[in-house]
Amino acid sequence: MSNELVLTTDGSHTLRSGQFGVEYHSLHGAVQESLHVFIHSGLKPILETGVKQVHILEMGFGTGLNALLARQVAQTRPDIAFRYDTYEQFPVSPVEVAGLNYPAQLGVAADLFVGLHDCGWEKTIDLDPNFKFQKHRADYLKDTDRPYSPGEVDLIFYDAFAPRSQPEFWETEGLEVGYAALRAGGSLVTYCAKGQFKRNLRAAGFTVVPLPGPPGKREMTKGVKA
Repeated sequence: MSNELVLTTDGSHTLRSGQFGVEYHSLHGAVQESLHVFIHSGLKPILETGVKQVHILEMGFGTGLNALLARQVAQTRPDIAFRYDTYEQFPVSPVEVAGLNYPAQLGVAADLFVGLHDCGWEKTIDLDPNFKFQKHRADYLKDTDRPYSPGEVDLIFYDAFAPRSQPEFWETEGLEVGYAALRAGGSLVTYCAKGQFKRNLRAAGFTVVPLPGPPGKREMTKGVKA
């Protein structure tokens, strides 16, 4: 089922899912939402601690915007080794990828973005000297052949569709998958700030840290593994 191209308020595109009937990003701005939630609130605080390597796990590759932003950061930090593993059960089509305006919005070469989609599945690729990347086409909740070991992930970009569309990812059992993946002190960041979700995070073992949300949203959430 095809997706519809949508222009958001900050001038960047998102897609409206034909399968789930919702947008992949905030209509207030796709790029500014992803920057705020996943880069500024998730990745950059880790890099500021002086780490020499960082392992990111993404639940929901989608349009590839979060991966593009992380790769862009990696290119400014050649002193840090990045590993990026991402799950996606329902990949967007090459035609839909070609229509997204992220390279122009971010001022980067188009192949930096398209390369994330073209590199294939189920294999780790050195896209840049310090950026290892793997796309995993599997059910995140039920996968028995995970591309990471328990307790080795530093940061989870949790970017499933909203609870009303994909409730299974926001329940305690689903969040326990992320908790098991993280190292002690690792964190999960997401745009979602619903009360039941935060209660489920706590039930899964996380310490919940409410944070200011991106434009159009009062709050977002970080979950930290003690």
